[in-house]
Amino acid sequence: MGQKKSMLELHRLGVEEYKNVEKLPLTVVLDNVRSEMNVGSVFRTADAFLIERIVLCGITPQPPKAEIHKTALGAEESVAWEYYPTCLDAVEQLKRDGYTICSIEQVHDSVSLEQFVVNRGQKVAIVFGNEVKGVSQAVVDASDVCIEVPQHGTKHSLNISCCAAIVMWHFYHLSY
Repeated sequence: MGQKKSMLELHRLGVEEYKNVEKLPLTVVLDNVRSEMNVGSVFRTADAFLIERIVLCGITPQPPKAEIHKTALGAEESVAWEYYPTCLDAVEQLKRDGYTICSIEQVHDSVSLEQFVVNRGQKVAIVFGNEVKGVSQAVVDASDVCIEVPQHGTKHSLNISCCAAIVMWHFYHLSY
């Protein structure tokens, strides 16, 4: 087995460098996610995959919060974010800005994640929902497509931070 890499060998960007580097044209939208730790985890993953921004909606906690920082490890400082009172307001604005809206939800006629293809440079917003209720039906109805992460175990869903990591990786992998 190999030796663990040092922090210098990882060649990580500083916060200011990160803010100026080209990002994936992908916006993550959190629809009434209640856990600060889930929000922090999404920030940390968004930082890892050069996501352009996170949109926090409704009851979703906003930085600065101790529990967000605990899991984000400072990514709440590097990843751009904004807040909307409702997810539907955010989705409508993103549509006006030319984004394809993809709700990550289990619905009839959803597209399985591994079959979803994005065109290089296409602006996409991926919406993740509340830990219990998922993405609101109004937002599902306003979406261009619903994407489902295939699962085969006994549970009907993944934790939002795990699901977000899988989906962000998929988009990152398609783009690089």
